[in-house]
Amino acid sequence: KLDRLIHERLRLGILSALAVNPSLTFSELKKLLDSTDGNLSVHARKLEEAGYITCTKSFSGRMPLTEYSITKTGRKALERYLDHMEALIKAMKG
Repeated sequence: KLDRLIHERLRLGILSALAVNPSLTFSELKKLLDSTDGNLSVHARKLEEAGYITCTKSFSGRMPLTEYSITKTGRKALERYLDHMEALIKAMKG
């Protein structure tokens, strides 16, 4: 069954970016995914609530710093999603 949480473009982008990086800041994700602050926040929170990513807030000097990382659960969910999509592609190609 297709994971509807991951199927949304921005959430898939967040998980994919975090799967190949140990962590990314909010600003890095925003730039990489060409997203607005609000849109990225909403989708990142959904992934965090599902246990797919973690969010760590700290300060860099006096500036707030938000960093995201993929969890083991998130990595497994992404792998299942990609396997499912690969199977659909193979089935379509016949």
